[in-house]
Amino acid sequence: MKDLQDRTTKYQADSLTLIGAVSLGTGVMIGAGIFALTGQMAEMTGVLFPLAFLSAALIVSFSAYSYVKMSNAFPSAGGIGMYLYEAYGSTLPTAFNALLMYFSMVIAQSFLARTFGSYAVQVIDVGDRSILVPGLGVGLLLVAFVINLSGNRLIEGIASFIGFLKIGGIILFGVVGVWLADSIAVDFTQTTPESTAAGFLAATALGILAFKGFTTITNSGSELKDPHRNVGRAITISIALCVVIYSLVGFAVASNLSLSEIIATRDYSLAAAARPALGEYGLWFTVILAMMATAGGIIASIFAVSRMLAMLTEMKLVPHSHFGMPGTIQKHTLVYTVVLGLALTAFFDLTRIAALGIIFYLVMDIAVHWGVLRYLRNEIGAKIWVLITAIVLDLVVLAGFVWVKLASDSLVVGVAASAMVLILVFEGVFLGRRSRAETYAHQDHKSE
Repeated sequence: MKDLQDRTTKYQADSLTLIGAVSLGTGVMIGAGIFALTGQMAEMTGVLFPLAFLSAALIVSFSAYSYVKMSNAFPSAGGIGMYLYEAYGSTLPTAFNALLMYFSMVIAQSFLARTFGSYAVQVIDVGDRSILVPGLGVGLLLVAFVINLSGNRLIEGIASFIGFLKIGGIILFGVVGVWLADSIAVDFTQTTPESTAAGFLAATALGILAFKGFTTITNSGSELKDPHRNVGRAITISIALCVVIYSLVGFAVASNLSLSEIIATRDYSLAAAARPALGEYGLWFTVILAMMATAGGIIASIFAVSRMLAMLTEMKLVPHSHFGMPGTIQKHTLVYTVVLGLALTAFFDLTRIAALGIIFYLVMDIAVHWGVLRYLRNEIGAKIWVLITAIVLDLVVLAGFVWVKLASDSLVVGVAASAMVLILVFEGVFLGRRSRAETYAHQDHKSE
């Protein structure tokens, strides 16, 4: 009985509101997108980086179509894992792509944690920041872990409170930054680095990473009020809010810093842009805002990804061990998720974390669209041309991103490819053994 109890997830129906789901989604999106990606995107595409955010928004709008349709038909705590299951069944494609999504979400947590540390040290007079940045990130992950051990009401309350503060604060930063800038026009005459088609596509891919937090909303289906309607609504609202905010802040940063300054301060470009526009008070304001945003994003991300892994475990698509821990499987997956995030935060820098995350996500995203197109479009009423457009756009930006990374950091592409091969082989072996065990069990049952 105890083992059975340990392997049972416990979700609280109707314990999340529409506002809470939007707060969780925007918490991840805004925390990852604005504060750390702006400089990296400028490094890839030059002065066109504000337009890369808009390009990413267009692609995500097509991408979100499949998730909205699927969430309306199959709301669950498994989110994307359940969507893949509905398309491909209990097969290797489901397990492989679901784990890609899982790891991309864990990577997003580490990305947020490192961003938290990068901004926090801007107001701390220290010598060696290389240790303090990951150290602060690790500390934040541990605090978020404790919060996620509590009930949904507390998680939603904290996420909503932080969400309202940071959305208001970022809008204020963008409006004041543009208002006080010498010119609100971006200087498109700057030529270093040179804007190329591949670079723009790569920057667009990173911009998609800034929006991918909307997928965390799909994991609230078992706990959100009226999930058949509100999961899709929360996704749409979150993306719309972020389009406005990203565009405003991107132009604010470009109006207050030169391209070389944006690239030089790529891990904390908003803080750097605040100083010339608003002085030291502006720097403090932006740093506090960034710390709140990344903290809220981590809380929301851990909430979603631990539930997704728990659902995959219940579906017997991934192995599970209690390691002597008490409690439900949901608590166990929470521990695994945070431990993996701690390791990534400690040993990977922001640029490589972002690269791994976007490669995993785009591959999984293509699989979701293909599954809907091939198996579910009639059942959920999806339009073929939208699905094909989403797949083509994903392929184009993924190719551009990989091309740029092969030239600038081939190691991260190799790590991503190797990780995907390992996941594929591991899941193939696990599912093969599971299938044989089920066959033997069925034969034994018939012989009785």
